[in-house]
Amino acid sequence: MQYRTMPSTGDRLSALGLGCMRLPTTGKKKQIDRPAATRLIHKAIDAGINYLDTAFPYHNGQSELLLGEALQGGYRERVKLATKLPHWLVREPDDMSKLLARQHEKLRTDQIDYYLVHMVSEQRWQTLKTLGIVEFLEQAKRQGRVGHIGFSFHGGREEFKRLVDDYDWEFVQIQYNYLDTEHQAGREGLQYAASKGLGLIVMEPLRGGNLAKTPPKEIQRLWNRAPRHHTPVDWALRWVWNHPEVHVVLSGMTSEEQLDENLRTVDEAEPNLLTPDELALIDEVAAAYRTRTRAGCTGCQYCMPCPAGVDIPNCLQTLDSYSLFGNKAAHQFSYMALAMGVMDDQRKLASQCTECGKCTEKCPQQLPIPGLLKEVSATFEGFAARLTMRLARFYLWFVRRRSIR
Repeated sequence: MQYRTMPSTGDRLSALGLGCMRLPTTGKKKQIDRPAATRLIHKAIDAGINYLDTAFPYHNGQSELLLGEALQGGYRERVKLATKLPHWLVREPDDMSKLLARQHEKLRTDQIDYYLVHMVSEQRWQTLKTLGIVEFLEQAKRQGRVGHIGFSFHGGREEFKRLVDDYDWEFVQIQYNYLDTEHQAGREGLQYAASKGLGLIVMEPLRGGNLAKTPPKEIQRLWNRAPRHHTPVDWALRWVWNHPEVHVVLSGMTSEEQLDENLRTVDEAEPNLLTPDELALIDEVAAAYRTRTRAGCTGCQYCMPCPAGVDIPNCLQTLDSYSLFGNKAAHQFSYMALAMGVMDDQRKLASQCTECGKCTEKCPQQLPIPGLLKEVSATFEGFAARLTMRLARFYLWFVRRRSIR
C-alpha cells in the first residue's frame, strides 16, 4: 500500500481511502448487504487502507451504523475514521453537539479522527457561524470528540478559496478528476488549498463511476494509442494520484473485485509518475468528452450572483454532466436537491431566471445562459421533481426530529 503523510495533521494515510457511500446492497429497497459490506471493509483494512470516509445521510443513515459494527474486534484502532456534520439539520446551537453525540453512538467510538462540515456553501457557513459552529468545533476538538477539522465542497473555485481563508481548517475534501480541472474547486482550488498547507482528500475521482464505464468508441480509440494498456479506471485514478498535493483518493467501492483492481493501481501510482505523453493523452481524452457537453460552463462564477437567485454554474454543469453520461433520474435528483434549497434553504431554480441578461454580459465564454437555463428547467424541473424534493424535505425534517431529540 502506498502511504502519504498529511503535513497539517502528521498522519501517514493510505493513498487509497474507502468511501462508504456505495457499499454493497441487497433487495428491492437497496439495504446494505451487511455480510458483504463487512467483508469488504475488513479486506480493505487488512490490505492496508487506513482512511475510511462516511457521512450521516449515506445509505439513508445506515452507513455509519454498519461501519460502527464492522470496526469492532480491533479494526477501529487500525484506521482513521472520517464522517461529516449534517449542517442542514442544524437549527439551534445545541443541535451540533447532539448530532455529534449521535454519530459517536452510531460509529461506536469516542472520537471522530477527521470531522468535516458536509457539502457546505459560503452562505450556509456564515449562517452556521451565527449559530456558534466555530465555538462548537473548537470545543469538540479540545474535548477530544473530534481529531481534525475540515469541510467538503461542491461549489465554485472563488467561493472555495474564501471558505479556505475563513477558518483555520486542517484539511479539505473536493471533487477532482481529469474532467473537473476547471469545475468546482478545480485545479486552481486544489493548488490554493495546498499552498495553505491543508490536507487534500479527493472524492469522485471516477465522476460517480462514469469514468469507469466502457467509454464511447471515439474515446476508446484514443486510449488504444497509449503504449501501456490501462483500464479506464486505472487511467482516472493514476491521473489523480499523479498529483503530489493529494493525500487520499476516496473510492466508493461496492465489491471485492473493485477493491482488488484499485489496490493493484495504487501500488504503482506514485506522484509525478505519468509521462508527458500520457498526460497529453489524458488531456485529449478529457477534451473529447467535453465536446459532448451541452453548455460548456467552466464554473468560473463570473455570472454570479444572479439577481433572481439562480445558481447558474450548478444548473449549467448539471446539464453538461447529463449530456455526457445520461442517467436523467440521478441528475434530476442532485439538481433539485441543491436548486430547491434542501441543504441551505435558498431556492436556486433555473426557472427563476427573469432573462435580465446580466449573466451573459459577464460570461467570459459568451454562453447564451438564459436559453440554457430554460433547457435546464425543461429537463430537470416539473411536478415529479418538485414532489420528490418536498418528500426529501419532509424526510430531513423527520430525521432531524428523531436524531437530535
